[in-house]
Amino acid sequence: MFDLYIANKNYSSWSLRPWVLLKALEIPFNEHLMPFEGGFGDSYTTFKRFSPSGLVPCLVDNDHNVAVWDSLAIVEYVAETHPNVWPQEREARAWARSASAEMHSSFGALRDECSMNCGVRVAMNELSPGLKSNMARLDALWQEGLARFGGPFLAGDRFTAVDAFYAPVAFRIQTFNLTLSEASLAYVQRLLDLPAMQDWYAAALKEPWREPMHEAETVKHATLLSDERAIG
Repeated sequence: MFDLYIANKNYSSWSLRPWVLLKALEIPFNEHLMPFEGGFGDSYTTFKRFSPSGLVPCLVDNDHNVAVWDSLAIVEYVAETHPNVWPQEREARAWARSASAEMHSSFGALRDECSMNCGVRVAMNELSPGLKSNMARLDALWQEGLARFGGPFLAGDRFTAVDAFYAPVAFRIQTFNLTLSEASLAYVQRLLDLPAMQDWYAAALKEPWREPMHEAETVKHATLLSDERAIG
């Protein structure tokens, strides 16, 4: 069985990707939640005990004495023994891999200006040109996948790795109330309604930790409206 090491569910978008994939596809794993110990890099020493990079997520396959770090590498490793991770059709699989890789390496403004913080609701003060560009590309990409492969998920009729890669964006859109086309917003709601996403969200709201750097990032370009989390 896999062991998956993740950080705070409220903040860790990278951790969500493999977690929601394994959960939604009912692939057994043991969860190890390791809370952030401060700002970026402060958890390095602790995380280095299980992750070669000192970062999360990290998947450990104890049966084969293998540690896999980085969310994209984890997804590909799991796919070697679970073909349902990617779409079965070659064209859909190529598109899904490309879209996942784009999320992995791009959308910098969305990451920087709308960091994942599941439990709060904010109003953006303004959208930078970079964020507007990111949102336009995101909308076009999602509409392409939904139209090309028939939905209701990005690469067809079932949840696959490409949906897992965009699952953190669904939480960002909920938190920051970002505007998209009707089709894209319907897809966001479809992700948020998944039982695995509901489980993650419920756990995030119950977390007692508040990490100052993540909290400050959330309101760097926005105004706090409400906090849905339990009192920390």
